[in-house]
Amino acid sequence: MIYAVWIPLLVPFLVVPAARRLADALSPVQAVRVLAGTGVGLALCTVLALALLVVPGAGRLSAVAAAGEFVHPLTAAAPAVAVPLSVAALALLLGCAAAVTGAARRHWAQLHRATRPEQGDGSELAVLRDTRPDAYALPGRPGSPGRIVVTTGMLHALEPVERDALLAHERAHLTGRHHLYLAAAELSARCHPALRALREPMGYALERCADEAAAHAVGDRRVAARAIGRAALAARTAGGTSPPRPAPALAAAAGPVPRRVAALLGRTAERPRIGLVAAAALIACLVVSGAAALDATHDLHSSIEAAQGENP
Repeated sequence: MIYAVWIPLLVPFLVVPAARRLADALSPVQAVRVLAGTGVGLALCTVLALALLVVPGAGRLSAVAAAGEFVHPLTAAAPAVAVPLSVAALALLLGCAAAVTGAARRHWAQLHRATRPEQGDGSELAVLRDTRPDAYALPGRPGSPGRIVVTTGMLHALEPVERDALLAHERAHLTGRHHLYLAAAELSARCHPALRALREPMGYALERCADEAAAHAVGDRRVAARAIGRAALAARTAGGTSPPRPAPALAAAAGPVPRRVAALLGRTAERPRIGLVAAAALIACLVVSGAAALDATHDLHSSIEAAQGENP
C-alpha cells in the first residue's frame, strides 16, 4: 500500500494538459461528460487515498490497536514516521470534508435565495426593467425548472431572431441542469488543488453546449453566433456597473466569447484525433487512480488481518 496509495494523490496533476485540449477537440456534450466523470472520480480517489493513509498511523495508538484487536503492528514503518503521516493525512481529509461541505451549503443557500417564491410570478421568462444589457439562466431548486432573466436593455440591443437565439441558449442551461456540472467541478476542486484546472474547461464546454442548442433552435449557426457576440458586446460597452446577478446564474455572455463564436462559425479546425487522445488520457488517469486506490485498500485489508494474527 505504501506505494499505491500515493498514486491517486499524484495522478490529478497529469489531467491538466489533457483537460485544456478536450473542450475544443471533442463535441461539447462529450467534453462535459468526460470532464465531469474524471473530476468526480479523481476527487473520490483522493479522499479514499487520504483515508487509507490515516489508518496505519492510527493503528499505533493503543486505543485503536485495542479496538482493532491488533497483536502485531499494523505497519512496519517507525512510529516517528507513521504517526505524523497519519496526522497530516487526517488534517487534509478533514480539510476536504469541511471545504466540500461549506461549498455545497453555500451553493444551496445561493440557489434558495435566488429562487425564493416571492421573486417573480413563476413563469419561465422574467424581464427586468433595466437599461443595462444582461441575460442569464437562473437554475431552480429540485422540482423547479428555473427561470430565464433578461433586461430590457438586452432585448433592445438584439434583433428579434437574435433574442430567440439568446433565450434558447439560456433555456438549454436550464433543461441541461448545467449548474449541477459546475457544482460538481467546484466540489471536486475542493478535494484536490490540481482539479481546479477542470473548472475553466467545464465552463467553456457548458457554454458551447448551450450555443449549439441555440443554433439548432433557430436553425442558423450564424444567427446564434451573432446573437452571442452582440450580447457580449452590448454588456461590455454599456455604461455603469452590471446589474446584480445571483451567484448560481449562467450567462450567455460569459466565458471566451470569441472562441465560442469561432466554433459556431466553423472557424476552428476540428481535431477529433486530439480529442480522442485527450479523452483517453483523462479516462486512463481515472482508471489508474481507481485501480491504485483499490489495490491500496486490498493491501490495507491484508495488513489488518496480519496485525490481528489471522495471517501468521
